[in-house]
Amino acid sequence: MPVSLESLPLPWSIGLFSLCALVIGVIGTRLTHVVDDLADRTGLGEAIAGALLLGATTSLSGSVLSITASLEGQAELAVSNAVGGIAVQTLFLTVADMFLRRVNLEHAAASIGNMMQGSLLVCMLGLILVGAFSPDWTFWSIHPITPILLVVYLYGLHVVDVAQATPMWQPARTRETREDVPDEEAKQRSLVSLWLAFAVMALILGVTGWLLQRSATVISQETGLGQVAVGVLLTSVTTSLPELVTSVAAVRRGALTLAVGGIIGGNAYDTLFTAMSDVAYREGSVYHAISNETLLWVAISMVMTGVLIMGLIRREKRGPGHIGFESVAIMALYLAGVAMVIFGGPAG
Repeated sequence: MPVSLESLPLPWSIGLFSLCALVIGVIGTRLTHVVDDLADRTGLGEAIAGALLLGATTSLSGSVLSITASLEGQAELAVSNAVGGIAVQTLFLTVADMFLRRVNLEHAAASIGNMMQGSLLVCMLGLILVGAFSPDWTFWSIHPITPILLVVYLYGLHVVDVAQATPMWQPARTRETREDVPDEEAKQRSLVSLWLAFAVMALILGVTGWLLQRSATVISQETGLGQVAVGVLLTSVTTSLPELVTSVAAVRRGALTLAVGGIIGGNAYDTLFTAMSDVAYREGSVYHAISNETLLWVAISMVMTGVLIMGLIRREKRGPGHIGFESVAIMALYLAGVAMVIFGGPAG
C-alpha cells in the first residue's frame, strides 16, 4: 500500500530532507558551470544568464510550493515563502562573500547589469506593497497588481539588457575587478549538449525541491509553527538551498558576476511567486489575505536589496571580518527579522 509523503515519520522526513539537500548540493554546483558556459556560448552574459537561467531554475521548488499553498488557501505560507526566500537568498551573498578572501565580493563583481537588476527588484517588492495597501479590487479573483508585476518584470529585463549592451557609464576597473569575459574553453562545448544538461539538471532540482517541501511540511507540523514562521524560517530556506550552493560555486569558479546576478536576478523572479500565488488563490486578492508580519518581510527584503546596491556602488575592498559593510548590514537585518518572527511581529 503506497505511503503518502505527508504521513512519513519525523525521522524519515529528516532523512529525506538531508538526502534532498545533498542532491541539491551536487547538482547545484554542476548547474553553475553549465550556466556559466551557456552565458559565454549564447552571448547572454553572466548577469542576464544568472537572472534568466540560474535564478529561475534554482527557484523552481519555491514557485511550486507557493502555487500549491495558494491553491489550498494558504495565502500566508505562499507569500511568506516568496519574500522569505528573497531575504535569505540575499543573505547567502554574504556567505559567498566569505569564500572570496582576497577582496569584497561586491567590489569585484560590480557591474551595471547587477545594479540594474537590484533596482528592478526594489521596484517589484514595492509593487507588492502597493498591492497590499491598494483597494481590494479583483477580476476573476486576480488583483490588478498581478499583471502589472509581470509586465514590469519583462520590461525591466529588457531595460537591463539594453543598459548592458549600450552602457552610459561603467564601474571603475581595479586590479581586483573580475570582468565578464567569455571563456575560450566554453566555446568548444556543443550548445545542444549544454542546453540538454541544463534541462536535465533543472528537472532534477524541480523534483528534489518538491520532495524537500514535502519533508519540510512534516517537520514544520511537528513544531507547531505558524504559516509565516514556517514560510520565512523553514520552507524559504530549504527551497533556497540551490541559490546558496550555486552562488558559492560561482565564486569558487571565478564567475563573480554570475554569483551576484544569480541571486539578484533570482530574487526579482521570485517576486513573481506572489503574482502566481494571486492567480492560484481563488478566495480573492492574495495581497489582502496576508498579515503585516508578511509585509514586514517585504520591507526587510527591500532594505536588504538597497544595502546590496549601495555595496555595489560603494565597492569597499575590505570591511569587517574581511567582508563588506553591506554583508554585515544584511546579516543584521535578516537576524532582526528572524527575531521579530520568533518573539512576535506586528499585529495584522
